[in-house]
Amino acid sequence: MEDADRERAESTGAECEQVEDTGAACERVARRSLGLTSLRPGQLAAMTALAQGRDVLAVMPTGSGKSAIYQVPALLLPGPTVVVSPLIALQRDQVEALRERDEEAVSLDARTSAGERRTTFESLRAGETEFLFCAPEQLARPDVVRDLAAAAPSLLVVDEAHLISSWGHDFRPDYLRLGPMADALGRPPIAALTATAAPPVRAEIVERLGLRDPVEIVQGFDRPNISLTVRRTLDDPAQEIVAMVTAESGPGIVYTAVRRQTGRLSGLLRDAGVRAAAYHAGLRRSERDDVHGAFMAGELDVVVATSAFGMGIDKPDVRFVVHAEVPGSLDAYYQEIGRAGRDGEPARAVLFYRPEDLGLQRYFTGAVPDLETVTELARAIAEAGSGSDRRSLRERTGLSPRRLTTLLDLLERSGAARVGARRIGPAPGAPAPETAAELARELAERRRSVERTRLEMMRRYAETDDCRRRFLLGYFGEHVADPCGDCDTCHAGTADRRQEEESGPFAAHARVEHRTWGPGEVIQRGDDRLTVLFDEAGYRELHLDAVIDQRLLTETPAPPV
Repeated sequence: MEDADRERAESTGAECEQVEDTGAACERVARRSLGLTSLRPGQLAAMTALAQGRDVLAVMPTGSGKSAIYQVPALLLPGPTVVVSPLIALQRDQVEALRERDEEAVSLDARTSAGERRTTFESLRAGETEFLFCAPEQLARPDVVRDLAAAAPSLLVVDEAHLISSWGHDFRPDYLRLGPMADALGRPPIAALTATAAPPVRAEIVERLGLRDPVEIVQGFDRPNISLTVRRTLDDPAQEIVAMVTAESGPGIVYTAVRRQTGRLSGLLRDAGVRAAAYHAGLRRSERDDVHGAFMAGELDVVVATSAFGMGIDKPDVRFVVHAEVPGSLDAYYQEIGRAGRDGEPARAVLFYRPEDLGLQRYFTGAVPDLETVTELARAIAEAGSGSDRRSLRERTGLSPRRLTTLLDLLERSGAARVGARRIGPAPGAPAPETAAELARELAERRRSVERTRLEMMRRYAETDDCRRRFLLGYFGEHVADPCGDCDTCHAGTADRRQEEESGPFAAHARVEHRTWGPGEVIQRGDDRLTVLFDEAGYRELHLDAVIDQRLLTETPAPPV
């Protein structure tokens, strides 16, 4: 063996031994500190990577142990762990769970007093507290970022990481600050965790957080204990929903698209003898907390809610999730039905579908910023040079913090602005404010177009007569050849046929090029059609015969890894 080959082999062997040693240490900590005698698929690989200083993107189904992924390496690495979580209720639940295991954990929110904040950061710097939970809004405060940086965190965790993606189903502009904020904290290893992320969402999470050569752990999306049903209706389904819910046993959630429906449906359910309550973001926080607590304690049978209810719900015995209207995407639908059956026992997901409800969801995707507002913001950034910050820009433009963050993202991605954790300035070679505003608006219009292709995929799911589970998993890039046997189309016998084997052209995950829509990736290949996710044009369904006869697509090499 040549010297260079021998050195390379020895180096590779040493790296393998290091991985094995770190993995064994993770298993010991998981067993001793968390009581986990065995780890689920994907957990150990993610823990090991984080413990070795690697960034990790973990996409794992609800109930698969994502919290343990960061808790174990946190106990191995010197320095505190910062966990960004979107809901205060969820933060408190996680803090309580860690304290029950004698781990020091605290949460930070707008109601935390100045004295409590001072004590919290002192304990972080002294190494007395390992876990700090906060919402992304807290990290918009320069004093919080400064105090966290002084504590030298060894790990940054972004929970519900899909919220950072404009492709995602519940985009939160405040999450956009997390990439620059990570740099301000000294750029510790990042764990990005989510239960639902289709391929474009995963790519955008990596880009926006600035993950460096991340280890991606993507486990199967299937929740086989949840049966899938769509009930197509021409009229208001309220009475059907009441009849179905009163016949169910065990607690459940009914989702509606608009706030006023939560009160109406919960009232009809109470009239039918069901312990039901409404939940939406327009209620006072104390009211939301009361409903959340009563449901978790078993004092309510059903919560009728908008999408505001869900991320903090770790209730294992939810037996059904009903959607009174079609959601805006399969991403949102999968996330919401995933709140059922976390105990592994049978559960139901029922979607009431009226084609006219799609119009409401199209309306929700219709917002594009006006040119005048974006031009004013671009001009303010250009005139201030590198001396802008968020407060001064809000004062000059009158924009709300959320609106400002959204427009700054558009301008940054259009090449007009450079957005840091504290300072904002024009990007090198930035176009004139008027041109920058036009580019930003075009980007927003493309995003709206993509959102509507995702809604079209939701319609296809509701109207398909093929296996619904196969369709749903295919949307997330997971090929399933055979019908599941536990959805309404399987029970009806319409999904008995086997999909064509992928021996022909355009197999799932093949990279392709369309003459108009540009590059993309095949997401599903059925017996007569293809579903392609185009990089710019979103999801499109194409008839396979037309693709072949008219040569609409050409296969291209996969991009280099």
